[in-house]
Amino acid sequence: MESWQALPQVALARPGALASRFAALGPRDLRAAARYVNALPYGRSFSRENPALVLDEGRGTCSSKHTLLALLAHEQGIAVELMLGIYEMREANTPGVGRVLERYGIPALPEGHCYLRYAGKRIDITRVVTGARAPIEPFLYEETIRPEQVAEYKVELHRRFMRDWLARNPLAGNPNFERVWAIREECIAALSE
Repeated sequence: MESWQALPQVALARPGALASRFAALGPRDLRAAARYVNALPYGRSFSRENPALVLDEGRGTCSSKHTLLALLAHEQGIAVELMLGIYEMREANTPGVGRVLERYGIPALPEGHCYLRYAGKRIDITRVVTGARAPIEPFLYEETIRPEQVAEYKVELHRRFMRDWLARNPLAGNPNFERVWAIREECIAALSE
């Protein structure tokens, strides 16, 4: 995975709502916008359907931050893809989730992760500051998605993938899917702390 620095330093020259929002905040090119979004803390926005809330609320997740940047790139005619990958989340590659997983005796759980692809490179602006000791690769699953798929579609695909994964990888104590999904939610909450 590359950082925000792998995005092109293309001026936000086309008129658009997002270009105007970023210009008011200071960034005048795509790379600067990505650097700005990268510096915002991790945290869920009020609504998955409105990625501009990242700017309003000053925080975002991999989904909301990357969707916002993908929409900005599309607005500017820059060929950036929004990607969805699923990997096995553990403390080494997602610092902060280890104590939750350990409490339940679970070594890893499948996690959906959004990022960008530009010029054949995977670009992740959310993991640069996490202090991860290990990459999240290899991905167990990966696809290009449209920005409007980041809410409902991403969650549905993730839940379906986790059900299949649990059928192939039974956990100690055989917790049911809903219990495992709740543990996953605890992991995500731990990332915001």
